[in-house]
Amino acid sequence: MRYIDHDAVEKNMSSRLNKNSIFKWIFFAATTFGLLVLAVLLYRILTQGFGYLSLDFFTNFASRKPEIAGIKAAIVGSMWLMAVVAPVSFILGVGTALYLEEYAKQNKINNFIQVNISNLAGVPSVVFGLLGLTIFVRVFAFGTSVLAAGLTLALMILPVIIVASQEAIRSVSGELRDASFGMGATKWQTIIRVVLPSAIPGILTGTILAVSRAIGETAPLVVIGIPTFLAFLPGSVLDTFTALPMQIYNWTGRPQAEFQDLAAAGIIVLLALLILMNAIAVFIRNKFSQRY
Repeated sequence: MRYIDHDAVEKNMSSRLNKNSIFKWIFFAATTFGLLVLAVLLYRILTQGFGYLSLDFFTNFASRKPEIAGIKAAIVGSMWLMAVVAPVSFILGVGTALYLEEYAKQNKINNFIQVNISNLAGVPSVVFGLLGLTIFVRVFAFGTSVLAAGLTLALMILPVIIVASQEAIRSVSGELRDASFGMGATKWQTIIRVVLPSAIPGILTGTILAVSRAIGETAPLVVIGIPTFLAFLPGSVLDTFTALPMQIYNWTGRPQAEFQDLAAAGIIVLLALLILMNAIAVFIRNKFSQRY
C-alpha cells in the first residue's frame, strides 16, 4: 500500500492557492489601471469637447476661426470613405476565405499564402499607406480621392476580415455539410444555403470591427496626402475629400486652445461612431447565434 504524505499535499495545495491569489490581484490591478486611464481620458475629452457639440458643429465646414469651425466635410467624407471600404473589403475578404477553406488544396503554396495573410494582419498601417501611395495614387493616378483612400484602407483591414471569416467558416459543423450533400445539393449550393448562413455571425462581426478600425485610422491618409482642410463636399468617389481623423489631426496641431477643444469634440463624435458600430456587431452576433 502506497503511503501518502498528507502534510506535503496540504503544503502543495496551500502554495498553489497562494500563487493563484497573487496572480488574481495582479490581473485585477492591471485591469483597474487600464480602466482608470480610460476613465481619465474620457473625462478630459468630454469636459473639453462637450460644450462644442451643437448643430452648427455638424453643419459648418472647417474654418480658421474656431467659433465657426465644423466637421461637415469631414463627417460626409468619412461616410464616402466607408461606402468604398465596407463593400470592397467584405467581398474580397469573404471570397478569399471561402476559396481557402472550401476549394483550395492543402499544399505548400496555400500554406504559404495562409501564413502571409496572418502576418499581414500585424503590419503597421503606415506601410499600407505607402502601398496605397505607390499603387493607387501614382500608378493608377487616382490622386487624393475617395477611391484611392478607400482601396488603401480596404487592403489594410482585408487580412483581419479573411482570418475572421475563415474561423467562422471552420466553425460550421461538418454534419450540416454532409446533410446538404446527402440531399443532392452541389458544393456551391451548400456554401450559399448552409455554410454562409451559419458562418454569417462571425463574418459580419469581424467585418464590422475591422471597418470600425478603418474609420479611426489616420496614418494611411496622411501618407496618401489627404487634405486636412476642405470647404466642399465630394460628389463622387474620384473627388478629393477629407475625413474625421484628418480633421482631428489638423486641430490638434493648432496652438490655439479653442482648436484643442474642437479636436476633443471631434473625438467624441468619432468615439460615438465606433461604439455604434461595435454595438451593431454585438447585436448581429447575438441575433444570428440564436438561429444557428
